Amino acid sequence: MTDWTGDDRPPPLNLRLREAAWFLPRIWRTFGSTRPIGPEDGPPALVIPGWVARDQSTAALRRALADSGWRVHGWGNGINWGARADTLEMLKRRLDEIGGPRRVLVVGWSLGGLFARELARAVPERVRAVVTLGAPFSGDPKQNNVWRMYERIAGHRVDDPPLPRITDKPPVPCLALWSRKDGLIAPRAARGLDDERDAEVELKCTHMAFGVSPKAAREVVREIDSFLKNRA
Repeated sequence: MTDWTGDDRPPPLNLRLREAAWFLPRIWRTFGSTRPIGPEDGPPALVIPGWVARDQSTAALRRALADSGWRVHGWGNGINWGARADTLEMLKRRLDEIGGPRRVLVVGWSLGGLFARELARAVPERVRAVVTLGAPFSGDPKQNNVWRMYERIAGHRVDDPPLPRITDKPPVPCLALWSRKDGLIAPRAARGLDDERDAEVELKCTHMAFGVSPKAAREVVREIDSFLKNRA
């Protein structure tokens, strides 16, 4: 195993324990609604959950986007058990279902952020922008604390997935949100390099808070709105 240092190193044990301590009392928030929310004529947004998460887990994030005027949809594919050979085709169909002629904002939490980036790479004409939340899209795929468990459950190696993991920036605006309080993902992996995204912003939240915390969700939406306004 590589002896990573600084921001390249996966979070230490104390942050992993803090992650669990933060999440367990709030696990009830992962049972939210899955229906589309927000104004029916609002610009479309797709939220892709993280690994072993589902649309119910992103209820707070989707509500915050809806409150900001977006018409927000979940990915509609149950629990995210990991990358599959047909993941991109499923997500392309999802864009067709929710976007119509309009380009869709795609927000991906954790592993969902990797899916969002590859979706934008495959059909950039359908994607307005990509926003990743604590997503390990950069660096080594083992710069996190869950890769061993991921391999056991997903059934493939993290360095040989059925879905490409390309670190180059997709041909759409890309915003990376990350946190030094993240107990799962190394900061460098979620922040990326300058040529791998257009902008990066550090938030002060746990990894699970990106999808579950209403406070963190509001901060995420503020950063999204600012990012898109600067590219209008």
